Amino acid sequence: MTKRITVLATGGTIAGSGARGTGRGYTPGRIGVETLAAEARALGIAAELDTEDIAAIGSQNIDWALWERLHAHIAAALARDAAGVIVTHGTDTAEETAFLLDLTLAAGKPVVVVGAMRPADAVGSDGMRNFANAVRVAGDPAACGRGVLVVMGDEVFAASDVRKAATTSVDAFRGFPRGPIAAVTPSSLDWFGPPARAGEGARFAWPAALPQVDILAAYAGMGDCTVEALLGCGARGLVLEGMGQGNAPDAVIAALARAARGGVPVVRSSRVDQGYVDRNLEVDDDALGFVAARSHGPAKARILLQLLIASGITDPAAMQAHFDRR
Repeated sequence: MTKRITVLATGGTIAGSGARGTGRGYTPGRIGVETLAAEARALGIAAELDTEDIAAIGSQNIDWALWERLHAHIAAALARDAAGVIVTHGTDTAEETAFLLDLTLAAGKPVVVVGAMRPADAVGSDGMRNFANAVRVAGDPAACGRGVLVVMGDEVFAASDVRKAATTSVDAFRGFPRGPIAAVTPSSLDWFGPPARAGEGARFAWPAALPQVDILAAYAGMGDCTVEALLGCGARGLVLEGMGQGNAPDAVIAALARAARGGVPVVRSSRVDQGYVDRNLEVDDDALGFVAARSHGPAKARILLQLLIASGITDPAAMQAHFDRR
């Protein structure tokens, strides 16, 4: 039976052109999603694709208004007869969009975020292969109950694990603490385990808005002025992109502790590519009122902190429980 899949496009490299075959420069979001779907149909991909262009941007420009529109369209498609939803997306913020959707949608029918590292008219473009792989995943009943998924480079990642780890490689995406949860090609799909979230509802209700939460990058010799500046600009939460296990110079830690005492939640994450940020190692989180990001990198820590604040959860222990949860 042919599966009906809704495809929502937001732009990005997968819809980019202008590379002139061997060139490097290009413009994202120039190709409409129906063109991508028509190419897929011409390849004989067995799915009925309903397409809609939501936006045509580079994903560095995604914002709350687009997230809100995208979420509403996904929810409407899942409530109808769609077997699954595909979101074509730029790779720069794919992990943030996927994680936000994962936290605010039930883990039922598959929602798949897919992009490309090379524009459509570049030699060796990976867009159509990634898209064909996404169609296979979105139409597979075994994809249900796994939460939002990201398909890139013949691999399937859970939104809670995925991150972009290279600037240009076609295999730019990695997963932590889990690696890929499936291997996929246009003609095959192999899951590495059963669905872990079957029957789970949305972890958070979709908020009316997301509060301002800023990321503070730590570096040697850093002072506390950046903390004060961000608070002065209206930050309602702060994520430290710290050194190693989420550390920073003493002056910065002291300024963050003052912010936490003043009711501004502070989460310690790390600038290191992967690894856990645990509580109470070099930094006394209990005494200072901080939250440890655990496996969440700075970008994901920010999304989760925004949803927690929007949901009225600001007690450090309650927030820590959400960061500990997998």
